Amino acid sequence: MRKCTDSSPLGCGLRRGRAYPSAAPSATMSHETPLGSSAPHASCLDLWREKNDQLVRQVKVAQGLSLRRQQLAQDALEGLRELLHCLQGLPAAVPVLPLELIVICNFVTLRASLAQGFTEDQAHDIQQGLERVLETQEQLEPRLERGLSGLWDSVLHSSSLLPELLPALHHLAALQAALWLSTDHLGDLTLLLQTLNGSQSGASEDLLLLLKTWNLPAEESDAPLTLQDARSLRDVLLTASAYRQGLQELITGRLSRALSSLQEAASGLCPQPVLVQVYTALGTCLRKMGSPQKALLYLVSALKGGSTWGPPLLEASRLYRQLGNTAAELESLELLVEALSITHSSEAPQLLIEVELLLPPPDPALPFHCGTQSQAKYLLASRCLQTGRAEDAAEHYLDLLALLLNGSEPKFSPPPCPPGPCMPEMFLEAAAALIQAGRAQDALTVCEELLSRMSSLLPKMPQRWGDARKGTKESPHCPPWVSATYLLQGHAWVQLGAQKEAISEFSRCLELLFRATPKDKEQGPASNCDQGCTSDVALQQLRAAALISRGLGWVASGQDTKALQDFLLSVQMCPGNQDASFQLLQTLRRLDRRDEATALWWRLEAQTKLPQENATWSLPLYLETCLSWIRPHDHETLLEEFQTSLLEPRDL
Repeated sequence: MRKCTDSSPLGCGLRRGRAYPSAAPSATMSHETPLGSSAPHASCLDLWREKNDQLVRQVKVAQGLSLRRQQLAQDALEGLRELLHCLQGLPAAVPVLPLELIVICNFVTLRASLAQGFTEDQAHDIQQGLERVLETQEQLEPRLERGLSGLWDSVLHSSSLLPELLPALHHLAALQAALWLSTDHLGDLTLLLQTLNGSQSGASEDLLLLLKTWNLPAEESDAPLTLQDARSLRDVLLTASAYRQGLQELITGRLSRALSSLQEAASGLCPQPVLVQVYTALGTCLRKMGSPQKALLYLVSALKGGSTWGPPLLEASRLYRQLGNTAAELESLELLVEALSITHSSEAPQLLIEVELLLPPPDPALPFHCGTQSQAKYLLASRCLQTGRAEDAAEHYLDLLALLLNGSEPKFSPPPCPPGPCMPEMFLEAAAALIQAGRAQDALTVCEELLSRMSSLLPKMPQRWGDARKGTKESPHCPPWVSATYLLQGHAWVQLGAQKEAISEFSRCLELLFRATPKDKEQGPASNCDQGCTSDVALQQLRAAALISRGLGWVASGQDTKALQDFLLSVQMCPGNQDASFQLLQTLRRLDRRDEATALWWRLEAQTKLPQENATWSLPLYLETCLSWIRPHDHETLLEEFQTSLLEPRDL
């Protein structure tokens, strides 16, 4: 057997697409040669190892470069691919196998880091390495149908497996663990770690515990160079597993366990961008556990820790809201909008397997998912409206509408709603904020814009909401949206002192609302947008608001009899609405209908003494705002006044 003298830098020649050594040993000789003996192809082995080390050094040099970084890394990847083809062109041989497995590890590491994730290709590379190990054990054929999990079980339970292979196999197992963690194959990952730890069936299934107790074999000082050693990979796995587990426990409400897992992640090998996420999650967890001061400390650390300020600012706004500090809450939201408007130049990722590669993609279900700039702007605008800062709310809503309408024509078919309302509801909230801020004319402009965009979608004749849903051009949500627009226009005219126009708008609102009935119950569960727009409670309250508003218009015009009809109808349609009952009581008193007013007063007096139950439903914000305009400010004072004026002393 001659030495490997091929002029190729890899010491091999390519024939018909496969790599062959210049002088290949026989398969029998390969299987019988113990590791560490003087193999016939020792010179080729040295060349191959030197090539591996050279490529690893090239990648590490590329880490510190900015201009040629990507090209050098791609060149190194191709070099590792060619080297791997050469090694796998030989029959599997124990003397070469440790180097071959290390080359696979380097190839998989660089390939996954350049792709910023794991794919089926990396799984295939790992599978080939396991099959090569089993070839040397002469037990491959019966195991092939068992998949990667079965291959690992066969390799790690092989009685003839040489200890010299263990460091490279554990390194490959760390990459397999990273792949399975990133693709949520947690059952396979647990079984692999149990096997690596020598655990029997029934052992712990706690991933964090299994990773902590994973005893990696020591690597030889003269082992081939690696891009990332097995211990570093295990530390990355431990941090990523702790963070993923903490997030899942946070979502499911297991806060004590979430706190423990997240603290484990923070104490591990945690790069700065991930540490910001971990600190934010810890802040969320502690806020929910009732420890706002500790939560604030973590959020401050998150804000100091990097340029990704969105999630900690969103969580800070929630924390300040819980503490009742509205000014700080709104300031956090303003900073959040500003932070999301800045485009951060992302740094080039390290050419290694990092924690970020093993984390799930951003999930809107996460409590600190901050969404887009427009979503943050909506949150700021709506909170200003809810907290009585009408002028600020009006400006923020106008900015939001300009942001959303700058570009293609917005579609008014209901989109997925979270974390904000449908577009028409944003228009309605903007109009409500403008009226609240005393800008009635601007509110009318917003309402006219909304009507111009939805008028063509209105049903042309009375029909059930369920029938409207079946149409291809008509939206079932348009009648309540348009009705609400007429309602807000009426209140804008009230503010401008035009009672006749206001009553006309309220009448148009009621006409449209009474043309249809709520959608059929058999339509199935409604989306969030359906529930916000067309729920039975919302429609009832919308009708009551329109009737009360028109009734107040009749009162302002001196037509109490017409007002009485609207107030009576609103009480019948929405019996639990005390606003309608109080307006009816005042009207009965003005019309000197003492008996009816007294009976109504007794009912209201009894209702105020009953324990008040928290409402299990919520109304759209624009409707809540509108209802606040027609609500008597102090019910108890009004009842006392009525008692004085309506009831005679009993002893007289």
